[in-house]
Amino acid sequence: MANRIMVILVGLVVTGLILVNSVYTITELERAVLLRFGEVRNSDIPPGLHFKVPFVDNVRIFDGRVLTVDAPAERFLTLEKKALIVDSFAKFKVQNVAKYYTATSGDQRRAEELLKERVNNGLRNEISNRTLHEVVSGQRDELMIDLVNKLNVEADDKLGIHVVDVRVKRIDLPEEVSQSVYSRMRTERDIEAKEHRAKGQEMAVGIIADADKQKEVILANAYGDAEETRGEGDAQAASLYAAAFSQDPEFYKFYRSMSAYRRTFSQKSDILLLDPDSDFFSYLNESKSQIERK
Repeated sequence: MANRIMVILVGLVVTGLILVNSVYTITELERAVLLRFGEVRNSDIPPGLHFKVPFVDNVRIFDGRVLTVDAPAERFLTLEKKALIVDSFAKFKVQNVAKYYTATSGDQRRAEELLKERVNNGLRNEISNRTLHEVVSGQRDELMIDLVNKLNVEADDKLGIHVVDVRVKRIDLPEEVSQSVYSRMRTERDIEAKEHRAKGQEMAVGIIADADKQKEVILANAYGDAEETRGEGDAQAASLYAAAFSQDPEFYKFYRSMSAYRRTFSQKSDILLLDPDSDFFSYLNESKSQIERK
């Protein structure tokens, strides 16, 4: 009885292993190839549930999404023989599963290394046919399009992959060239800055001179207006004084004498030497005579 149960258990285990090795699934994000004794029997298995001969067939599954390979920075020469350090990357996906498996044995790293070599070779050829300006800004988009088209011809035929895009992350000058270029750039910027400063100082001198001129003109006009206003005021005051004092000339004479006395003797220390019979003291003398008569 125990032996029978053991046989049944072993049979169930074997059956389970056979079933497990007979069924496999492929998702929408994967590509797969069916091998029988190492030979490709089905090179493009669609997504879904599938069956295979257990222990005879083998299924290799690959990533079917767009993958990125980062190519190492390389030194290239332009059409003018100027060196550039170019850092780039490429986007690719598996196109022909059978060719991909044959060329790389299904090793993604191997595929990336092969693609890196082709990307660098393609960049070297494209950059060598263009000037520095065209590579840096002028024709970069055109360069990338031409490179992708040429890569796809070889990559699809030999690697079974499709290159979606190639882009340059960074373009640098070699270290031995960078310092001289930066020094020349600094010199050019210094010269340009000095020119701007000189023009600014010239404009400042002109603005200051114009401002000084306008200030003098404004002050002169203001002084002229003030003098004219003051003259008009003095004329009106004189007219009013004349009209007022003409009504009583004697009072006007008396007022002028009092004003002269006040201005002359404003300080106690003031000394004035005059003839006592001078007209300056006429009102004082008259006041004294009147007092004596009283």
